[in-house]
Amino acid sequence: MRVPEILLVEDNPGDIRLTQEALKESNFNSTLNVVVDGEEALEYLFKRGKFTAAESPDLILLDLNLPKKSGLEVLEEIKNDPELRIIPSIILTTSDNERDIIKSYKLHANCYIIKPVDFDEFARLTKLIESFWFNSVKLPETQH
Repeated sequence: MRVPEILLVEDNPGDIRLTQEALKESNFNSTLNVVVDGEEALEYLFKRGKFTAAESPDLILLDLNLPKKSGLEVLEEIKNDPELRIIPSIILTTSDNERDIIKSYKLHANCYIIKPVDFDEFARLTKLIESFWFNSVKLPETQH
């Protein structure tokens, strides 16, 4: 069985570490790739520049508040591309702004999750994400 690829688009080093630790603690076998801004996310997803050999992710965890291009701009480009739009895109952000939530769903985000600040709660949420997206849901086979 192939190891699922997760792309984390996050600029906060603390949140990156938190996600890495939560995934380790879950004992779920996956590969976490991290990019730190919106432009880098698109380079990764479109396999440009230093990312020409990047694996296509099975799941995207996307922060909204990113440098260079916002998470909403990245989401819009993902969902406008026929190849990328099938990849589940989860908004994982600190924003509970109703406009952000509505805009994310209008751009076809698969779900919108507000990041918990407590590590145990974040680890529990990570396990739920993994369990749902990799054990309960049937995802398409992506081209690698």
